[in-house]
Amino acid sequence: MADPDAHLLIVDDDERIRGLLQKFLIRNGFLVTSARDAAHARRILSGLDFDLIVLDVMMPGEDGISLTRRIRETAATPILLLTARAETEDRIAGLEAGADDYLSKPFEPKELLLRINAILRRMPELVADNGAPKYLNLGPIRYDTERSEMWRGEDLVRLTSTEIQLMKIFAGKPGEPLSRSQLVEELGRDRGQSQERAVDVQITRLRRKLEDNPKQPRYLQTVRGAGYMLAPD
Repeated sequence: MADPDAHLLIVDDDERIRGLLQKFLIRNGFLVTSARDAAHARRILSGLDFDLIVLDVMMPGEDGISLTRRIRETAATPILLLTARAETEDRIAGLEAGADDYLSKPFEPKELLLRINAILRRMPELVADNGAPKYLNLGPIRYDTERSEMWRGEDLVRLTSTEIQLMKIFAGKPGEPLSRSQLVEELGRDRGQSQERAVDVQITRLRRKLEDNPKQPRYLQTVRGAGYMLAPD
């Protein structure tokens, strides 16, 4: 069941698809705004906040991956990419740009609805009490586990919704290795090698924000044969 207050932005250059998605999602309880291209979306985003963005990758002019990077410069709004390209490299490019999930075209509208609801269900849990200490210190980084905020000195480090969820998972089990399959399950994703590879991409992005040298991580470590582990000071 959709949150009746959830406001979605649909960005697709195909007017027919845009209209069908808008009608379908409105029938399923969402507030929906649509944009015909990246420039139109940026104008809308300059004046409105959204709970989630559904974004087509292949658009004339600025494509969806480029727009995702632009959005991530200022906002952590969850982004679900729609892509006609099934190649792993293209999916990884979207995740590296900051997308939270992707769905390959053609797709069933019900599958889109499931993906959207899965992302939105994770959002209220981001600040839930999971037994973690109030703050975790990771060198120059201070992570507020109650507010799900990461600070470098006086500067707030912007995190995507998936990065926030990963930090919540790791903060609940500091010093404990977590396998990729565990992380996929706790993120609420479907199991499979593609999703485990997607977790690797998200870990790489998170390390860039946590570590002085992401290639030699001190705080978000790889434990050979076991997975990943958060090692606070």
